Amino acid sequence: MVIKVFLASSSGSTAIKKKQQDVVGFLEALKVDYTPLDIACNEDNRMWMRQNVPEDKKPANGIPLPPQIFNEESYCGDYDTFFDAKEDNLVYTFLGLPPPPGSKEGQAEEEEEQEEEELRQLESAPCGQGFEVWRVSPAGFSPSVAHLKGSSSKDSTL
Repeated sequence: MVIKVFLASSSGSTAIKKKQQDVVGFLEALKVDYTPLDIACNEDNRMWMRQNVPEDKKPANGIPLPPQIFNEESYCGDYDTFFDAKEDNLVYTFLGLPPPPGSKEGQAEEEEEQEEEELRQLESAPCGQGFEVWRVSPAGFSPSVAHLKGSSSKDSTL
């Protein structure tokens, strides 16, 4: 998978230059392979970028500004969505790439998979098998036993 970053090498806007530097610098820091594509010097790059940014992601004037980010032909987003993903530690998800082992995003993904597995195990537990649930009350936390599927216990929370 090739990440494509559409940039303008000769932009007169310092805001655009800073955004481009932020994206490129962050990708380099993460050691993500990417291809910079200049829209200022290459009309084909400019037209491809403009045609492939989804209509609902284009600004009011219809002309998307750099940087625009793609994974192959799949649109990832612009600087604002990249920034949001960076703030949420979801850059690899944003880019459509698997997170490397040990990354915050990878750990979050592993935790989510573990929670889903625990939920599947609870859902497949035989009737009457209980598990401990912690209740929150003004007095603090207190354990109680909850029963799955068809429990008649007054203590049941599910």
